[in-house]
Amino acid sequence: MSLLDVNHLDVRFALRGGDVRALRDVCFSLDRGERLGIVGESGAGKSVAAFSLLNLIAKPGYIAGGSICFDGQELIGLSDRKLRKVRGHRMSMIFQDPMMTLNPVLTIGEQMVECLKAHRRISTREARSISLNKLQQVQIPSPEARLDQYPHELSGGMRQRVIIAIALLLDPDVIIADEPTTALDVTIQAEIMALLLELCEKHNVGLILITHDLGVVSQVTQRMLVMYAGRVIEQGPTREIINDPQHPYTQGLINALPQMATPGSRLNQIPGSMPSLSNLPSGCAFHPRCAFVERADGSRRQACHDQVPEFVTSGNCQAACHMVAEMIESERIPAEEQDR
Repeated sequence: MSLLDVNHLDVRFALRGGDVRALRDVCFSLDRGERLGIVGESGAGKSVAAFSLLNLIAKPGYIAGGSICFDGQELIGLSDRKLRKVRGHRMSMIFQDPMMTLNPVLTIGEQMVECLKAHRRISTREARSISLNKLQQVQIPSPEARLDQYPHELSGGMRQRVIIAIALLLDPDVIIADEPTTALDVTIQAEIMALLLELCEKHNVGLILITHDLGVVSQVTQRMLVMYAGRVIEQGPTREIINDPQHPYTQGLINALPQMATPGSRLNQIPGSMPSLSNLPSGCAFHPRCAFVERADGSRRQACHDQVPEFVTSGNCQAACHMVAEMIESERIPAEEQDR
């Protein structure tokens, strides 16, 4: 049994014009010590999925259905008191912007001690000792001095290291990192991701990495999900998806990487933009932007317009795409005829 199992998760936002579904039938799992990447454009539903795991969806958002099972315990419907034993203790989160996460009027040490004492019955002295140890683990220079400093006195990279140290304070089983390097320069990004990878491997901590950077995902994660318009549209081992993407959207994301363009030419891009969740296209939500709605002979794949695609298996990966389903079917039929 996986450490974390998410099944048919449905998250909605209650608006005046009616409910808007931010997540539709999202399913995935995470084993102990496994590293999972969730990628997609802005508005795909990546952060909503991460926030849902800890029941951090603010009103008017709510979880309308599905299951989130962590270590055999169902989290949906759990009381706030019981949820506190999981949130921050066994599952921690690293948010995008450390300046929005850290309290500007408390020192780093005060914030770390407060976090520890909220979950454990320990003295301030013991809590401060644990905090110092965690700052040392994330390789902050002069950690004793940092405990008595305020967030604005630290650089962006050091603040992000502090956030990682806070996430590790209670020795969690899972860390959810929501675009943890967005506000950092390239060299600091590489250091932070290398640190996260090292800590997860050393302590056997599961990692869910939310990002739009396929380069980071390919270096850090073992499995990945690709999301579009609130749905998972492709999933499987990271290397297989990066080397042989099945869904046209995943292919578009990889082709849009700068290194995929010829030097001196315009960068590749996916035409159009993410559709509004309140007005999704019929059938496959990606079909208005997809180059494969028409077959090579000029005929249209009507199913792309009419039917929401189901997952089909290709190798070790799964993709929700009518074109992929057609290709698999066309390969299967000659194989059956040959067997006869």
